[in-house]
Amino acid sequence: MSSPDTVDRHDEDALKEVIAEQLGASRERSLGLTTEVLAEADLVAQVSPLMSPLVWDLAHIGNYEELWLLRGAAGADPMRPEIDTLYDAFEHPRATRPSLPLLPPGEARSYIATVRAKVLDSLASVRFDTADPLTSGGFVYGMVVQHEHMHDETMLATHQLRKGAPALLDPPGLPLEKPGGAAGAGEILIQAGPFHMGTSDDPWAYDNERPVHLVDVPAYYIDAEPVTNAGYLAFMEAGGYDDPRWWDPAGWEWRTKSGKSAPAFWTREGGRWLRRRFGRTEPVPPGESVQHVCWYEADAYARWAGKRLPTEAEWEKAARWDPVTEHSRRYPWGDVYEEGRANLGQQTLHPSEAGSYASGASAYGVRRMLGDVWEWTSSDFHGYPGFRSFPYKEYSEVFFGPEYKVLRGGSWATHPLAIRGSFRNWDYPIRRQIFSGFRCARSAGNEGEGR
Repeated sequence: MSSPDTVDRHDEDALKEVIAEQLGASRERSLGLTTEVLAEADLVAQVSPLMSPLVWDLAHIGNYEELWLLRGAAGADPMRPEIDTLYDAFEHPRATRPSLPLLPPGEARSYIATVRAKVLDSLASVRFDTADPLTSGGFVYGMVVQHEHMHDETMLATHQLRKGAPALLDPPGLPLEKPGGAAGAGEILIQAGPFHMGTSDDPWAYDNERPVHLVDVPAYYIDAEPVTNAGYLAFMEAGGYDDPRWWDPAGWEWRTKSGKSAPAFWTREGGRWLRRRFGRTEPVPPGESVQHVCWYEADAYARWAGKRLPTEAEWEKAARWDPVTEHSRRYPWGDVYEEGRANLGQQTLHPSEAGSYASGASAYGVRRMLGDVWEWTSSDFHGYPGFRSFPYKEYSEVFFGPEYKVLRGGSWATHPLAIRGSFRNWDYPIRRQIFSGFRCARSAGNEGEGR
């Protein structure tokens, strides 16, 4: 995979080749999740108030691209100014989008194709001005590519919520790395000390990842791997959903009002647990990372296990910091992305098993910190010291506050270009349709702190 990791950011021609390639890859993926696999009726339907109709996502990615790459970077006149408000994510909540006069699927696909053709035509004449943070290092193009991949992951969540015949098949591409060595067991001690959190020199990083700053973290233990389905099932069988001791008060209120007693998409039939995965029903694989659990469920499990969720700083230190070189890596294994070190990019449609991807371990030996499942942390979403909103407040700043919890690390559905060790995601603590899981931590010297 060509990426900005592998080119000199000052070599404009080489970077533009990477950008063109990645624009093409993101569009191929978007079409493969929409018009190439679903009928028009499925594209315009809303499967849940939590999600947009897929046809909205499709036209939105084109409108976003037109706003930033044609009108912005290339200075072109608006193509369809009358649709701007229809595809403004802050103007219309997801639940109301089916009632809008959206472009039908054929027209949406034609619109985004025209936008893309004009973007590629204009790319040759656009200059990447090092004095302009919007174009320096190709940032605005990287922002658009990442934005499309983020919506592709959202589209996958919509597919998971769909009823009816399956539309997606497990890809025949790279097989998941099979487990090797000690699988899943144990914790890893992270010694006390400062580390560099965030980034200031990654050309495609978002504003909430900046600036890099020193954080002093007390010693702690962190799970070597995410919690598995089998591990989570032990919590369920021990009555974890029925014991308020393990639940945050707001979580217990959610639990009692919702009636939830298992991860989303799980059902119990004939004495065994099954899951629905993209229209297919199958046994729950015990060794895979548990997914489709909300923050409250993750927090309750951690308390039951005598642990807690890691703070965002603890998660990032375990993932990025190399105590020997005193350097924060871009990825757990190094500064350049390498295929086969993480379950990313929709290589398959589910998490991998415990013990997989030993080659993707961090400097501390913590495994699978990128890919598989988004990992809930205990931290609220906020800006780092010295935060500056860029290029628009609605990407990060409007979400700062205790209402949102931070998730880290990406999932199997996250594209490699849309994830790195410093990347921050956030959501409400009740969300379960996302591909979310967790791992636990505990302070060094604090035994049984959750209990």
